[in-house]
Amino acid sequence: MDRAALADFLRRRREALQPGDVGLTAGVRRRTPGLRREEVAALAAMSTDYYTRLEQRRGPQPSPQMLASLARALRLTTDERDYLFRVAGQNPPAFVSTATHVAPALLRVLDRLADTPALILSNLGETLVQNRMAEALFGDQSGHTGLARSDFYRWFTDPTHRRHYPESDHDRQSRAQVANLRAAYGSMGPRSRAGEIVRALQRASPEFAELWERHEVAQRFADHKTLIHPELGPIELDCQALFTEDQSQLLLVLTAPPRSAGHEKLQLLAVLGHERFPADAAPATPRGGPAATG
Repeated sequence: MDRAALADFLRRRREALQPGDVGLTAGVRRRTPGLRREEVAALAAMSTDYYTRLEQRRGPQPSPQMLASLARALRLTTDERDYLFRVAGQNPPAFVSTATHVAPALLRVLDRLADTPALILSNLGETLVQNRMAEALFGDQSGHTGLARSDFYRWFTDPTHRRHYPESDHDRQSRAQVANLRAAYGSMGPRSRAGEIVRALQRASPEFAELWERHEVAQRFADHKTLIHPELGPIELDCQALFTEDQSQLLLVLTAPPRSAGHEKLQLLAVLGHERFPADAAPATPRGGPAATG
């Protein structure tokens, strides 16, 4: 571990960022250039004391998980992230896991979306980053581990996961999930993590196994859907996806037309904040017609 190089690199990258670059307000009387140490620490979900010690060349060796959080907080490119890992004495993430490093271009867009749900997903349906409104709508998706990090896997193995959608939409949603996973499987290959998810689901879910044999392939770019919130009930939203050039990540933005019922519920959602889906709670009964797959 090269503490001097690590400290200097972190400081330089912190000073190169402005609050607006990461979705923060500048405020007044900022005596130092760039972000404050406490702002980087908050973005990386670590204590200010821990981050300060790293910049002062006296911190412990950061774990790979901590370095990944720092790379995301500082909006590092893939090359910069790999350099960060090396000067910290860690091996950069293997190629198969590089999709977990959020594309800085998508992060810049996400940082500017404070009034509507937005999240960045991998091509395996893994939530990489979500804003406050997305947490309020879907709950915090950061706690999943292993195969359960994938939305595709949870859809077919965790019945509570389907409560986000009206029951009338489950069949079409299942087909959409499989078609998206088929697209990832085609680009990543049978020995990839996509292949691992497919094999696990073929054993765990007869529904998935039957749909997988249809060989339907699709990636979503735009959609209209109804989502179920435990307090607000059904919310009709338009969904738009922005993909990276290599199709490994997408930014999903959910909006509603002005003055619509969905728009009013999004405004209420911002006030209600984060609501969890209790394991034994029945979903609200949707009103109106069935939604399209999403």
